[in-house]
Amino acid sequence: MAAKPRIVLLHATPVAMQPVQAAFKQVWPEAELVNLLDDSLSPDRARDPDLTETMIDRFVGLGRYGYSTGANGILVTCSAFGPAIERMAAELPVPVLKPNEAMFHAAVAEGTRIGMIATFGPSVGTMTDEFNEYAAEVGSKARLETILVEDAMTALRAGDAETHNRLIAERAPELTDVDTIMLAHFSTSQAAEAVRQRVDVPVLSAPGAAVIRMRELIEG
Repeated sequence: MAAKPRIVLLHATPVAMQPVQAAFKQVWPEAELVNLLDDSLSPDRARDPDLTETMIDRFVGLGRYGYSTGANGILVTCSAFGPAIERMAAELPVPVLKPNEAMFHAAVAEGTRIGMIATFGPSVGTMTDEFNEYAAEVGSKARLETILVEDAMTALRAGDAETHNRLIAERAPELTDVDTIMLAHFSTSQAAEAVRQRVDVPVLSAPGAAVIRMRELIEG
């Protein structure tokens, strides 16, 4: 392995890029990052209620290309493509990490009543399935309660991060009976501090946890 491990980041939307790059800078600055963005994936996924075989093939193809660049690991930053990431992981001989695996682990450690704030509707179903599968695997009785704040994603895509963060924080107190709150997407992580000011439970975001987990997988 090269002195600097090469980690390929697969993005389906530009708004996921900065949060994970910031997390790497803080947690694992030695890693060499390669960013692969196909910003047609997110709107195409939003138009279809199901993750089609064609979409899975597109996504896995992007992963194959990422591996061909010399990747030591691949981190996917979009949470709406779970089955495609699983197929990619089965095919490629390097660690392939879903965006929320590490965050789920941290959430279940906090208790059984888990809240989640999402801003991209198509991701909710796949994330819920993944969370339930993870909880079953580890023997947890955790249950998930989700709030969708689609207006926040609209604001962020328009470049208005302040409104994005405010809209998410305003809805957070609706999760009244939870042990912890997860921010569903890499892009929502920038609202973490605003949410923490409105609630009295731990607030978890995906990028930092994912970078720590990827480093563990690469370095052993």
